[in-house]
Amino acid sequence: MDDLQDLYQQLILDHNKSPRNQGKLVDSNRQAQGYNPLCGDKLQVYLHVEDDIVKDISFEGSGCAISTASASLMTQSVKGKTVAQARAMFDSFHQMLTEDSASESDESALGKLVVFSGVCKYPARVKCATLAWHTINAALGDASEQVTTE
Repeated sequence: MDDLQDLYQQLILDHNKSPRNQGKLVDSNRQAQGYNPLCGDKLQVYLHVEDDIVKDISFEGSGCAISTASASLMTQSVKGKTVAQARAMFDSFHQMLTEDSASESDESALGKLVVFSGVCKYPARVKCATLAWHTINAALGDASEQVTTE
């Protein structure tokens, strides 16, 4: 089990050090801003949705390692999914972090995102891990006001 935790930690650190899909998406047609006042994480998510499919996604902002890694892994996981599939992933991810249990169905639905399953043991960090997800959920709904984790 320790080896698995080490692997999870390495994946999170890798995505923090070298975030994927970071930067402003020039041809975005949906976007939202997110803010975690607890630790100061700020995030902007950009989406290009066409025919109800997330054709492209990116993010920019500043935050802790968990927040940045979560945004990076989220962008990889959501790209190419339908809006409904992306919302279902939000629900599964949020449930995994707030119900203190990662099941086999979580692993099949979330793939690499299951690396965040241990975050539920640290309630203050749950908001860091879910910020990107709350922000994409707002962008999928084309919300205009800033999303906060409070």
